Amino acid sequence: MNTYTISGNAFTGDDFEFENVEIVVENGIIKEICPKNKKSDRWIFPAFFNAHTHVADTVAMDTKVDRPLAELVSPPDGIKHKILNSTSDDVLARAISETLLFMKNTGTLGFADFREGGVNGAELLKKIVPKDMTSMIFGRDGGEFVSDGLGMSNAKGRAGEEKIVEEARKAGKFFAVHAGEADTKDIDTALSLEPDLIIHATNFSKKQIHEAADKNIPIVLCPRSNWILGVTNSAEKPPVKEMLEAGCTLYLGTDNVMFVEPNMFKECAFLHTVYRVDVNQVMNMATQGFSLAGIKNTIVEGNKANLTVLECPYENHWSRYPLQSVFMRSGKIRGTYSCLE
Repeated sequence: MNTYTISGNAFTGDDFEFENVEIVVENGIIKEICPKNKKSDRWIFPAFFNAHTHVADTVAMDTKVDRPLAELVSPPDGIKHKILNSTSDDVLARAISETLLFMKNTGTLGFADFREGGVNGAELLKKIVPKDMTSMIFGRDGGEFVSDGLGMSNAKGRAGEEKIVEEARKAGKFFAVHAGEADTKDIDTALSLEPDLIIHATNFSKKQIHEAADKNIPIVLCPRSNWILGVTNSAEKPPVKEMLEAGCTLYLGTDNVMFVEPNMFKECAFLHTVYRVDVNQVMNMATQGFSLAGIKNTIVEGNKANLTVLECPYENHWSRYPLQSVFMRSGKIRGTYSCLE
């Protein structure tokens, strides 16, 4: 039996209540949460789940954003695809491995990735994912059948789209799709396919927001990517507040490593600062993507333990709102603890 304890100030339960506790973990499950009196500068919170990445695009890191989005990232002739197609598997594997290590070192223990390259691309990523990270891989061009599901770049009613989705569903796979990132042209078609996950939704209307909420289709927001790529210059896009008010399930992702560092602390700080989203809601969006893998990721007895531990002597002494300090003044990462270890 693999048993360990972690003591510190933990953000527990669905409301992330700040409590001084000792957490007992057995075989990856939170067995007990016991009150403690001894002062600690450690802060413990649920590990992040980065709900949308393109980790292979590490090999195209910081390509200039000097042309329309489609010319940068759209298949099959976007710049990123040309770079990916001209890069060997060995180099891709090294780049992906380094990015996943960076993600772990910044508190992320789970991610959902759109992976190009067909069967070979999906299989390559599956081999690289560390044993202590939870992954959801969305492939295409056949890669959907050897991974967790189908990741579609967009849905514009092209011939064969419905068939591709139907075949993935028959195989018991998830279906995720980018929609409403740069404009509104693909939104209604994407919603009509009733995906399991929508990425971006930057340009959703009130009607489309409510349709996503009514159909219980989770949405992954990638706010820094939207700004960097010029598809928004306003806190009204994506309409985050309206989505929350409508009851949408929202997750947070960093999108493309080509343009955005996959650092969820920075993503959370940006969402809180620019979109004025309450920090409890931000933490929920940044951690509950684990539910895509069937995992409830809160610090509650009986839940799986995916934990990040910070050393926060400065923040612990002065902060009047510790959860906000996690994002805005986060201390040094001491370590992560995965239910898969």
